[in-house]
Amino acid sequence: MEEPMFQIRKVQKEDNSSLAAAIRSVLIEHGVPKVGTAYEDPELDRMFETYQKKCASYFVILKDNEVMGGGGIFPLLGEADHICELQKMYFLPEVRGKGLGKQMIDKCLTFAKENGYTLCYLETLPYMKAAQKLYLRSGFDYIDGPMGNTGHTSCNVWLTKTL
Repeated sequence: MEEPMFQIRKVQKEDNSSLAAAIRSVLIEHGVPKVGTAYEDPELDRMFETYQKKCASYFVILKDNEVMGGGGIFPLLGEADHICELQKMYFLPEVRGKGLGKQMIDKCLTFAKENGYTLCYLETLPYMKAAQKLYLRSGFDYIDGPMGNTGHTSCNVWLTKTL
């Protein structure tokens, strides 16, 4: 049997519905609260349009040309211009454990550095242990409280990385 083909590329308008479905599926799988998390973010249904902002980019992961999740960089609202947020990094189960998370983080952080960011922030939930291990291996460190105005009041694990 032939190995599936994986690709990471910038989000396209036609990815919107399948990307929103993939992200919501992962959030439901992990029992993430629908309030105070990415689940209720209005931009979830229009990711392409949301990430057309200067100094922002979202990348999708494809398996045999099907959207399996993604991750992005966006200015951290309510913070200085040099601080970005690693946002909405979720993968469907079929593509986990294949080194694609590290590739996605590397791609996102390269974009962040190229756009003048010097600090990257992210937030997650305490029971998302595999994600936290990936973030720590990628050089992120825990911090004591939230930064910015993400609206994600249910997320109570925060990390940053100096770029």
